[in-house]
Amino acid sequence: MLGGMIRVKQLGNGEDQPWQRQGTGVWVDAQALTPEELASLQGTFNLNPLAVEDALEQGHWSRAEVYPEHSFITVRSFARPEQADEFTERLSIFTFPDAVLTVSSGGTRALNAVWPLTGRDSVNNPQEVTYELLDHTADTFFAAADALEEQADDLEERVFQNHRQNPVPDVFELKHRIGQARRLATDAREATALLGRHANCTPADLVRYRDVQDSFTRAAGRLDGLRDLLTSLLDLHLNLQSQRMNEVMRTLTAVSVIFLPLTFLAGVWGMNFEFMPELKSPYGYALAWASFLLIGGLLAAYFKRRGWW
Repeated sequence: MLGGMIRVKQLGNGEDQPWQRQGTGVWVDAQALTPEELASLQGTFNLNPLAVEDALEQGHWSRAEVYPEHSFITVRSFARPEQADEFTERLSIFTFPDAVLTVSSGGTRALNAVWPLTGRDSVNNPQEVTYELLDHTADTFFAAADALEEQADDLEERVFQNHRQNPVPDVFELKHRIGQARRLATDAREATALLGRHANCTPADLVRYRDVQDSFTRAAGRLDGLRDLLTSLLDLHLNLQSQRMNEVMRTLTAVSVIFLPLTFLAGVWGMNFEFMPELKSPYGYALAWASFLLIGGLLAAYFKRRGWW
C-alpha cells in the first residue's frame, strides 16, 4: 500500500528538521495518512480521539473544539475558488503550545501557500501558523466570491440582451453554488469564533483569530449580497417577460381592433338581401376595398401615434 506524506519543519528558522518534537515550534504536516502513520503520529502527539475522528471523517464540515490536550479546528473550503465549482477540500489543525499538526487528504491551497512562509517574522510559532492557515483559507472564499460575481454579471447581461433565452435554470444553479459557498464561509466563521473564545492563547493570538473571523464574515456578507442580487435578477427577468408579453398582447389587440370594422363591413355586404344598391354598382367592389384600406389605415395611424403599436 502506498503511504501518505509526512513532512516536518522547525519553526523559527525555516529549515527542515528530522521528525521529532524538540525545542519549541515544530510543524508536522501529514497528508493521506495510512493507519500505521496515524498510529505513529498518535504515539508522538497526544491527540484527542474525538478530534482524530473528526479529522479523518469524510465530508465533515468546519468545526472547532478546545480539548485538554490541544486546540483543534477543521475547515472546509473550495479546492478551485477561481472556478467556484462544487469541489472542496478540508484541512484539520491540531495546535499545541510548542507544535502544530496539520492533517489533510492531499494538501490544500492554504497549506501550500503557508508552508514556504514558515521562518519569517510573522510565521514562527504554532499559533501564527494556525492563523496564517485560516487567513489563507479565508482568502479562497474571496476568490470564489469574485468568480461568482463575474458569473452573476454575465447572467445579468444575458437577461437584458438575449430576450429569447431562458436564464432561470442558470440562475438557480448559480444560486445553489452561492448557497453552498455561504454555508462553507459561515461554518468556518463559527469555528474560528469558537476557537478564539476558548483557546488558551495570548492576546495577540486572539486578535489574529478575530481578524480571521472578520474575514470569513465579510466573505459571507459578499455571498449574501450575491444571493440577493440573483433573487432580484430573477424578479427582473420575470418582470421583463411580463412586459414583453404585454407588448405582444397590445400589438395583437391593435391588429384585432383594426380588422374589427372591416369584418363588420364584410358581414354587412355578405347579407342576402335583394335590395342592396351598392352590390349592383360597377364600382361596388372598388368602393369596398377603398373603405377597407381607408378605415384600416386610419386606425393603424392612430394606434401608431398613440404608441399602442
